Amino acid sequence: MAALHKKIEKSASPLQAEIKKQRKHLLPILKTTETQKRHTGTFLTTGIPGFDDLFEHGIPKGNTVIIAGGTGSGKTIFCLQTLINHARKGEKCLYMSFEESETRLIKHMEDFGWDPQPLIKKGTLLVRRFNPFEITRSVDALLLKAKGELLIDIEPIIFPDGFIPEVIVLDSLTAIASAFTDKEDSYRIYIEQLFRFFEQLNATAFLVTETEQVPKIFSASGVEEFLADGVIVLYAIKHGNTRENAVEVLKMRGEKHQKKIVAMQISDKGITVYPEQEVFNSVEKNDA
Repeated sequence: MAALHKKIEKSASPLQAEIKKQRKHLLPILKTTETQKRHTGTFLTTGIPGFDDLFEHGIPKGNTVIIAGGTGSGKTIFCLQTLINHARKGEKCLYMSFEESETRLIKHMEDFGWDPQPLIKKGTLLVRRFNPFEITRSVDALLLKAKGELLIDIEPIIFPDGFIPEVIVLDSLTAIASAFTDKEDSYRIYIEQLFRFFEQLNATAFLVTETEQVPKIFSASGVEEFLADGVIVLYAIKHGNTRENAVEVLKMRGEKHQKKIVAMQISDKGITVYPEQEVFNSVEKNDA
């Protein structure tokens, strides 16, 4: 086994070895953070009717949570609804879009009757569009500067001056991954840096990922799932000519939660979850 281990190590590229080194260093940090969260007793509730009942207390503050699901499953609505509820409490909330424009996202909120403009003017809600290709150029430049040492020494995201968010939505990791086409190693390095940044910021972050309607994997590379504190999966399950919405808390470090897929409805007022109404049909057998 020792000889085999050495052979594998020797065949790995310097880049892969560095990624492994970074992960090894990150593991104890994640374990320490998890222990700390379990003892702080501070939790975030989304304010989405019925959804928070799936937890004993809520989402531990400071957790980084993947929101996974297929097209039309309600990922953006879920995140906007959570964000608007916290902005109303006076918490600074940031919606980082890598796809939709600020105008369209604000229009989405207005269509649900959430009235975001006063919160934007007050400074508790900020909706900002980012260019994923600017991230790839920055990472390429830093890797070149580091001469292969992979010492990325700047923040992966630059916030507006004086705006330190407490709740963040990043929509989406899929869009960022698409900008790193043929640069998978660079993408993984950036993602690990991004997660460390959120951890140091101590913000609660929701990271959207686009998947199949009935996903078997929940992120572009698997690194995201390794680093994330939680995974929430939204479904749009096909039944004949209609789709049934459902939600599942797949994992959440530092908090007990119900382990079942339950019904969810999207109306003109937003999302409502029915925690006692299980979706008993075999999800795996349904077509996307």
